[in-house]
Amino acid sequence: MSEASVRELACEARLNLRRLPDYMDSISDRLRSFEADALHHGRRIDFRFAFGGASIDMEQLVMRANAPDRDGLARIKDLLATAVQVYAREENPEIVWTGDLSGETCLAQFREMTVREVRDLTPHMRRIRLAGQDLGRFAKFGGMHIRMLFPTREVPDPLWPMLGDNGLPVWPADDRRPVARVYTIRALDVARGIMDVDFLVHPGDSVGSAWAMQAAAGMKVGIMGPVGRPVRQAQWYIMGSDETGLPALARLLETLPAQTRGVAFVEIADEHEKQKIDNATGIELHWLTRDGVPAGEDKLLAEAVRSVAWPQDGSTFGWFAAEAGAARIVREYWRDTLGLGRDRTLAAAYWRRGAAGLMAG
Repeated sequence: MSEASVRELACEARLNLRRLPDYMDSISDRLRSFEADALHHGRRIDFRFAFGGASIDMEQLVMRANAPDRDGLARIKDLLATAVQVYAREENPEIVWTGDLSGETCLAQFREMTVREVRDLTPHMRRIRLAGQDLGRFAKFGGMHIRMLFPTREVPDPLWPMLGDNGLPVWPADDRRPVARVYTIRALDVARGIMDVDFLVHPGDSVGSAWAMQAAAGMKVGIMGPVGRPVRQAQWYIMGSDETGLPALARLLETLPAQTRGVAFVEIADEHEKQKIDNATGIELHWLTRDGVPAGEDKLLAEAVRSVAWPQDGSTFGWFAAEAGAARIVREYWRDTLGLGRDRTLAAAYWRRGAAGLMAG
């Protein structure tokens, strides 16, 4: 095997940030939440991911990325550029990568998918099977979610995003731009090139729900990903979700190691919304029904999660995905009352009462 065939891909970007050290704690914390190890070398921090490495030099104002393959390098460029843009937005960062893959316009995390099959799991949960090419990327990096790019009545034939010089997507003008919403990969078969996504269908202005209700075999849709923080491996979990987080919770129960223990609560509208989950773990699953209380108004789920005592021994993790108000209650309890950090908890707002967008809501 030649030296060239084993050479790692590498690139770098200069940073026009006078206050970079002010942001580094936040940037480092975000990158470490994607299971990166961080090592400090003076004014430089090195990050090691399972799929490659990165560094940010606060003295030279440069960040570098390296990986053994194209998917890994694209992923690290995305993580670095996103972190810098989020925390240094006041300085309007200009990020231009040089080196490997710097001239590409094809977005590594994008795929066009075709609807293969549609079926109802419950009165309000619909499973849509999508087919596409080269889906191996979506089994990497620990992210369980995708950003789905929907055509709409206003933009029935959208243009898909391309790759910008900063390593992030460049979107078309509004009159050709698809609407993006985040959904969970419920199941993935890379060899067959298929992916299952579960949609909560309901009245209202939800773009994803409206698309799912009229989805039919042969329709096209775009996806990008995987996105989302990885769920850290632990011996014991406390989990909670409403219907919007149910696909992710169900996937966790079906894929975590058999010896995993813990407690999981799922809030649903009524008994008709229960669905079959092939729980492969020792985690106890409990269904909570609202029975007429509107979604987002019942505090039963948050209170149930807060009532569970965490074990004193062994590795533990808290995972929660539901309406924003419930997620805030659980997050504050885990962080402020129990003193647990991001390395042991993930409490996500999948939707907000009275607002469109966010994730599966």
